[in-house]
Amino acid sequence: MLILRSSPASPFGRKVKIAAAMLGLSDKIEIVVADTANPSDSLRNQNPLGKIPALVLENGGVIYDSRVIVEYLDHLAGGDRLIPADPARRYPALVMQALADGIMDASLLQVYEKRWRDEPLRHAGWLAHHADKVARGLAALEASDLGGSIHIGHITVACALGYLDLRFGDAWRQEHPALVRWLDSFAASVPAFDKTRPTG
Repeated sequence: MLILRSSPASPFGRKVKIAAAMLGLSDKIEIVVADTANPSDSLRNQNPLGKIPALVLENGGVIYDSRVIVEYLDHLAGGDRLIPADPARRYPALVMQALADGIMDASLLQVYEKRWRDEPLRHAGWLAHHADKVARGLAALEASDLGGSIHIGHITVACALGYLDLRFGDAWRQEHPALVRWLDSFAASVPAFDKTRPTG
């Protein structure tokens, strides 16, 4: 049995969970919650960076981060499933994944600034810098073609938008109607999206 170290609210962990479900691998993975802030959590031995998600293999080896884990799961499922083999489809999918990963990173950094710093110490310029990354990323996605068969880029975009809903409310939705429609369609066609809805 594979072990996925993650947390319920992690958008990167959610990406792995959705990918596993779409690849028919969910029943081969046990999800064990990790506390990244707890120095005694075994996560720091599994991933020296202390970051989630991390996938513990049956032989004790560990794979991280989410991009590498999804590639491994796609390989286990036979390949060319969520990560296209054809370069004409592969690299657009990977670029879309990178953009959505960047949106999630910038969103998390804003959350951490507020979570780890008392209000008088928070850096408004830092928050604005990362909020602008999110805004530019969303504008690029709003203008892009998100059609075609679902791949890892689509999954990551859905997780990024889901994380914005969780941590920032629905402000993004007002300026990005095409993304709202796309996310509704994705959620309707991928049951794992609702099943992995983040909490906390």
